Amino acid sequence: MLKFSDIFKKKVAADLSVSEEPIEKVPNLQRYSAEAEAAEEAVTEEKTFRRGLVSITELIAPESFEASPHYLKLGSKFLRTIFVISYPRYISVGWFAPIINLNTTFDIAMFFYPVKSAVILKQLKKKVGALEAQIIADTEKGAPRDPIRETAVRDIESLRDSLTQGTEKFFQFALYVTLYSDTLEELDRMSDTVEDIFGSRLVYSKRVFYQAEQGFNSTLPLNNDELYIAFNMNSSPVASSFPFVSSELTSDNGILYGINRHNNSLILFDRFSLQNANSVVFATSGAGKSYAIKLEILRSLMMGTEIIVIDPEYEYKHLAEAVGSTYINISLASQSKINPFDLPKAIGDQTKIEDIIRSAVITLKGLVRLMIGNLNYEEDSIVDRALLETYAKKDITPDADLATVEPPVMADFEEILEGMEGGNDLAARLKKYTEGTFAGLFNSPTNVQMENQLVCFSVRDLEDELRPMAIYTVVNYIWNEVRSQVRKRVLVIDEAWWLMQHEDSAKFIFALVKRCRKYYLGVTTITQDVNDFLRSPYGQAIVTNSSLQILLKQSPASIDLIQKTFILTESEKYLLLECGVGEGIFFAGNKHAAIKVVASYIEDQLITSDPKQLLEIEEAKKDAERAKALAV
Repeated sequence: MLKFSDIFKKKVAADLSVSEEPIEKVPNLQRYSAEAEAAEEAVTEEKTFRRGLVSITELIAPESFEASPHYLKLGSKFLRTIFVISYPRYISVGWFAPIINLNTTFDIAMFFYPVKSAVILKQLKKKVGALEAQIIADTEKGAPRDPIRETAVRDIESLRDSLTQGTEKFFQFALYVTLYSDTLEELDRMSDTVEDIFGSRLVYSKRVFYQAEQGFNSTLPLNNDELYIAFNMNSSPVASSFPFVSSELTSDNGILYGINRHNNSLILFDRFSLQNANSVVFATSGAGKSYAIKLEILRSLMMGTEIIVIDPEYEYKHLAEAVGSTYINISLASQSKINPFDLPKAIGDQTKIEDIIRSAVITLKGLVRLMIGNLNYEEDSIVDRALLETYAKKDITPDADLATVEPPVMADFEEILEGMEGGNDLAARLKKYTEGTFAGLFNSPTNVQMENQLVCFSVRDLEDELRPMAIYTVVNYIWNEVRSQVRKRVLVIDEAWWLMQHEDSAKFIFALVKRCRKYYLGVTTITQDVNDFLRSPYGQAIVTNSSLQILLKQSPASIDLIQKTFILTESEKYLLLECGVGEGIFFAGNKHAAIKVVASYIEDQLITSDPKQLLEIEEAKKDAERAKALAV
């Protein structure tokens, strides 16, 4: 029997092609040993190098893995899989949408196993035969008919017809949902929510039990069904479960707002068909919010709707000139004046004069606070009495005939304050609006008219300090006109965040938004300063009372507040961060869809806000006028 050392000596001798001599006398053995050591060292270095490399598997693998009967724990995340075991006889299209739209993290897996029609037809034939035989047997026995068996026979016969004609196919369908959360309590709550949604549609589901790992593997993007819990279905109900559905916002009436980016359908909608006609538009500067609203205005004019616009930056002037509208510039140097002391017009024959005066006083107190700052209780009482006496000075009392009286102006109010005990300080603070720098803006009778289908009020030339007061006065004037005669109207307030900065003006706009539905008015509030608008309690209330909402491109600084306010999913959040100009999300009641605002060439020329494009249009007009002059 050879020892291991003898075998090794023979092997070395054979490899070196030398005679079998004592190992210490073998030639070149030293060189052989050195090569072996070098090879072994190279292998060791290769292993060390490979251990230092990071593979894809190591990158995506969790730091730890814990399997429990009801859930898995991957690192710090808890997860559980819920699978569907039964469906009702009828199921509507989009029944799965409430699950898809949940504002949480989850994975969905659907497995479709086609079954040959010939196999199913053979089984259905046997099943129909058995059911009909049972029905005949019950009839012969005199037993009452069984509606369940009769319904099953009709359903099977209908399915056989569809399969034979090729209009339906047959599948085994498996549906799994894997939920993720940071805590086990939250996971249980989410599981209850999903099961409740399933149950409300008579879709019965179960949680995994001792199959948590298989459920997780089944919802990974590996196309590997380790649960294999399937339900027999034909094409129609399977299609109704398909998750990629989008809301159709196409109606027979209304105007075209844009293209549905989900399915390229048209978003045609009538804002007056909702519970209220109010809308809000949020977007960053340059995202196309004014462009979208001007397009809505232009198309609404063609449908006979009257439009009133408060324009802070001359953005609507080009459109107003093109359609022959009334454009009113409110500024210190302008000839157009609105008197804040104008009385609201009587609504019907039952309106009492004292109610009209009371309403005017309440509105004016809000304006006075904007002009001279907050008032303490004593000052508030003084202002209240002074306003009543200002109207009484012009014979405007509960017994007066309002058709023959002339409303007072700001100078009359100042004069009354000066003659009242404790009113001198208030009168002094009002001086700049009657005799000082800002004199003339609120101290003249009203000389503007709203007799056009489109009326624009511009406040661009006003100082920033005066803008909230001027917009407040303009909106109040518009509100009085709207209430006096009910017609289909839309009021557009651009850069509405100006009014949200002051409580009185914010409260006034909120009251307007709440009450305008009764007068066939829809209010559109547009703003780019989302944070200031939504952090105001009145801003939040305005959004709640607006059935139509348009969200265009948002800034990262405001997207979290937008997501919380409008309950957006993560995909919708990133859509608003990454979308282009004129793209966003269109909300109409409970429906919403991704939108792209589109305009024809002629519409684009009328509504564009691009300075470069506007200059080109002006140059083209001048060239046309020169050519016309030369021709003459």
